[in-house]
Amino acid sequence: MASHHADSREQSGGEGQQLRIVQGLLARQRRVENLVHRQDMPRHQLVENMVHKQHLSELKNRLDQMAPDCLARILEALPQGDSLLVWELLAPERGDEILDEFSDALRDTFLASQVSPRKPIMLSAFDLQNGRLHQISIDCREDLTRAKPIWVDLIAPSRTERKWIEEIFCLHLPDADDLTDLEESARCYIEDNGEVHLHSYFLLDKKDESRSVAVAFILHNNILFSMRGEELPVFRLQRLRARIQPGYVTEGKDVLIDLYAADVEYSAAALEEIYVELQAVGCTVLSPQVTDDRAAEILSEIARQEDLNGRIRRNVLDTRRALSFLMRGRLLSPDQHDDTRQILRDIESLDGHTSFLFGKINFLMDATIGFININQNKRVSSLTTISVIFMPMNILAGIGGMSEFSMMTSGTPWPVAYSAFVAGVVAVGWLTFAALRLFEKRTLRKGSVRRS
Repeated sequence: MASHHADSREQSGGEGQQLRIVQGLLARQRRVENLVHRQDMPRHQLVENMVHKQHLSELKNRLDQMAPDCLARILEALPQGDSLLVWELLAPERGDEILDEFSDALRDTFLASQVSPRKPIMLSAFDLQNGRLHQISIDCREDLTRAKPIWVDLIAPSRTERKWIEEIFCLHLPDADDLTDLEESARCYIEDNGEVHLHSYFLLDKKDESRSVAVAFILHNNILFSMRGEELPVFRLQRLRARIQPGYVTEGKDVLIDLYAADVEYSAAALEEIYVELQAVGCTVLSPQVTDDRAAEILSEIARQEDLNGRIRRNVLDTRRALSFLMRGRLLSPDQHDDTRQILRDIESLDGHTSFLFGKINFLMDATIGFININQNKRVSSLTTISVIFMPMNILAGIGGMSEFSMMTSGTPWPVAYSAFVAGVVAVGWLTFAALRLFEKRTLRKGSVRRS
């Protein structure tokens, strides 16, 4: 308890310090602008605008470093004029997350000021019309109240959208941190009131990156609620299918199972792309000559494909865990049970592909590293050859620098003596090089005879 109070005091002290910093910047801005305003100078309006923009830029840089909850407390403490000025700097980028930290009365005040619009509603509701999935237009709370959906899909819901779900459907949505911080054993569970909670990872494979996105599913009163931080191709694919094919889905559990099936198909398509990428890498690796720069590019590409393959394997295992949970919980109808079994068989087939790809990746990695070692050995061999050639030349050069050599050539003019000496050193170097080449040819000839 004492530790909790100490943390609270420390947090309050930090917010108080940040508030004083913001107040100081605002006060300094007013003083400097008033001083500039009273000055009589050429191009007065231009100078005044530049000073104003400079102070706003400094204030915005300071505000960008603060957390949303700290900014909300600062806006609550500032006078109305200063708070609106700060809000104008923050609203285009961080307005929505800061509004979520306000009290209801203060939030309505800032929204009524219309300083900056909030982000568009990222809540989608779907019902069945003529056996097809139909999207309901949700522009306000009343639209959601009148709807009779089988699926409610939320992307990074705001506090207002969470409140709608809680009041209309009597359902509490998990926090964004809970989507990734849960242990594997706690990702699938059933509440006492019958709510089914599933937390799974779905693949997002882009050209420049690939990652796993956490998705929370809740089955509540035969309605599926899905929540995630960003749009996923699997959800777009499922919506397209259900809109086109009549009878494709009939309830929330059908939508859930089909989402998992679409994720497995999306993962299979990603594995096919890995095959294509590794085939191109393999053609390069098996070429006669691979430079070090090209080898570095190949290793980077192999590492990217290995990461994607591992991510796919993890996601399909997570999907298997969720589907097995639904089957063990006896939550599915006979037809849904059969569909789930088929999805599990597809996952088993993907396991074999991922294992094969891991083996292929390891082979290409070893082959690329082997080419790097060969190139390094070639450089070392060249340096060794040079050192062997110059070794007898260095010995002769050392002898030529001794006084005994001058004594031995005392009767010979020094230009003739040293010219003959240099020619002899060069001849020894050439003979050493010729001997090394002859030795290498004999070694290669013996190796080819043994192989044949």
